[in-house]
Amino acid sequence: MRRLFTVSVLTLAIFASGANAHEDVKNETVKARMMAMSAIGGAMKTVGGMAQGKVAFDAEAAAAAVAVMEAQSAKVPALFEAQEGDPKSEAKPEIWTNWDDFVAKSNALNAAAKAADTSSVEALGASLGALGGACKACHTAYRL
Repeated sequence: MRRLFTVSVLTLAIFASGANAHEDVKNETVKARMMAMSAIGGAMKTVGGMAQGKVAFDAEAAAAAVAVMEAQSAKVPALFEAQEGDPKSEAKPEIWTNWDDFVAKSNALNAAAKAADTSSVEALGASLGALGGACKACHTAYRL
């Protein structure tokens, strides 16, 4: 029960911060993408802070953050399927011209999230390389 509460609170906090940051985005499809990416980014900030010792390690909160990353990364291909834009979007058009690579990179993040070990700060630190590497690979290729 406590884990469900922790996951719920973390998810709401991540989405609430993303909602405010993207309130001026007019295209609802793009806004949904940005919200998912903000959730992933917020979760990454949580686990990164714990792994680096900037935030006290909490296994439940780490697991909740990784669960957010796993759930949101699974949605990424569907969220980007429509080739839509918005002046506030940071998505490069190469997403759609290199679709298979984009989906592979999204799947790599999902796989890294599924494989992440949140049982200890050491295990989380070891998982952080794969999580961060997956984020960076996609952002380098497909984010402005």
